[in-house]
Amino acid sequence: MSVSILVVDDEPDVADLFRQRFRREARDGTYVLHFADSGEDALGKLDGGVRPELIVILSDINMPGMDGLELLREIKRRRPELPVMMVTAYGDDERRRRAAEYGAFEFVTKPVDFDVLKDQLRRLPPTAG
Repeated sequence: MSVSILVVDDEPDVADLFRQRFRREARDGTYVLHFADSGEDALGKLDGGVRPELIVILSDINMPGMDGLELLREIKRRRPELPVMMVTAYGDDERRRRAAEYGAFEFVTKPVDFDVLKDQLRRLPPTAG
């Protein structure tokens, strides 16, 4: 059974990187990757319904317009049960603290270690989505 991951990042090369690093899982039907280039775009996709079942959102913290912290708060208001993993840069301690306070499920440090990320995804709560 396939499940969806929504990746939110304003950098255009991030989608290509995730497609490359999740190529096997996408081909096997484990994960369906969806991408949003802004917080507003992510909320639009969430409102429209992501199929198959959305199990997690991975969001960059530093984005123009609605940043990842604002997005996290809005997602938690709409879908409190949906895990949100925040992508952070080193030295982002204050934003990391605020993200934890707002309900971030996990933190992923840039540059992303995809082996660690895939392990974190496998450990998502079974009730996610």
